[in-house]
Amino acid sequence: MDVYINDLASFLPNDPVDNDAIEEVLGKIHNIPSRVKRIVLKNNQIETRHYAIDPQTGQLTHTNAQLTAEAVRRLRPHADFSVNDIECLSCGTTCGDLLFPGHTLMVLGELCIPACEAVTTHGICISGMTAFKYAAMNVATGYSNNAVAAASELASSFMRAKFFTAHDNPDTDVAKRPILAFDADFLRWMLSDGAGAAFLSNQKNAGRISLRVDWIENVSYAGELETCQFGGGVKTEDGRVVGWREVERLDPKSRKQIFAVKQDIKLLDKEIVRTAIDRALVRVIEKRGVKPGDIDWFLPHYSSGYFRDKFHDRMKEIGFHIPYEKWFTNLYQKGNTGSAAIYIIIEELFKSGDLKEGQKLLCFIPESGRFSHCYMMLSVV
Repeated sequence: MDVYINDLASFLPNDPVDNDAIEEVLGKIHNIPSRVKRIVLKNNQIETRHYAIDPQTGQLTHTNAQLTAEAVRRLRPHADFSVNDIECLSCGTTCGDLLFPGHTLMVLGELCIPACEAVTTHGICISGMTAFKYAAMNVATGYSNNAVAAASELASSFMRAKFFTAHDNPDTDVAKRPILAFDADFLRWMLSDGAGAAFLSNQKNAGRISLRVDWIENVSYAGELETCQFGGGVKTEDGRVVGWREVERLDPKSRKQIFAVKQDIKLLDKEIVRTAIDRALVRVIEKRGVKPGDIDWFLPHYSSGYFRDKFHDRMKEIGFHIPYEKWFTNLYQKGNTGSAAIYIIIEELFKSGDLKEGQKLLCFIPESGRFSHCYMMLSVV
């Protein structure tokens, strides 16, 4: 059974925050020189982003569940739509508000809707797509007539100065080695908050465009590679991650940083393009027979402008060249919202008036957590 995206919605909390105001909202960490911030922002090219933080008090204005719920409420697949119509709700996020119960159950609590199927997918950027794939499969198999897929991030909660612990001697030579910008001390200049949602059904829209879900391919190389991006643990020299359950095994200094977002930058630089393009994309090309000439729009979620040319150039080298004029992203205005980003990207294009019936959209969602990647093909109908 065909599955269609009938509508998409997003929610970005509070007013946009420009580069000069980041520390006014997140707070200042005295150990990180201001020149690091300027260099990192130059590399990632993000101009504005949103935080669920009151700049006056420093307190959170929304929970993660509230961000998701607000995006879901903004869906309008048809004129008389109510959230009570949702038959299946599938949500992904990097970190819910609680260890348990699941994130989607907390979202349902915010929405106060009647009984429906609820599924939570956990991960980092790809968790939004695993949630989407579950929702799409639920409709495709006939288990439900409709489903809402959603994703959200409350990254600022980890990045506030009162929560965040910097390294004692951060390596600030980012100008010479831009990849250093992805280490723990610098990720706070990249990540931001937001939520996105999509309404899926087995009927396309009447009188306006829909997006047909042609296929979704997820692949993980976690069985082969070490953990790269993580939170709630500390990575040891042998590549093992000691999690928060074993906090007593860690030295006092490491305990202070256990919930900071961390990244193995050497592993990131070595594997992200190789696994996402050389392996995952080649796998999709071979399985689906997709050709670059078939693609009208390329919607990549990359975490920073630093990776734009790296992905583009490697795709060209393997014979899958998609020129920049076919690329669409809103990273620079809406920030890196992790699992929610692809929803926010698709929504803007969907409502732009630029899509035409028959066009094909290739979506690309890489994740560095333990190198899991997703490609999705949509058709405008």
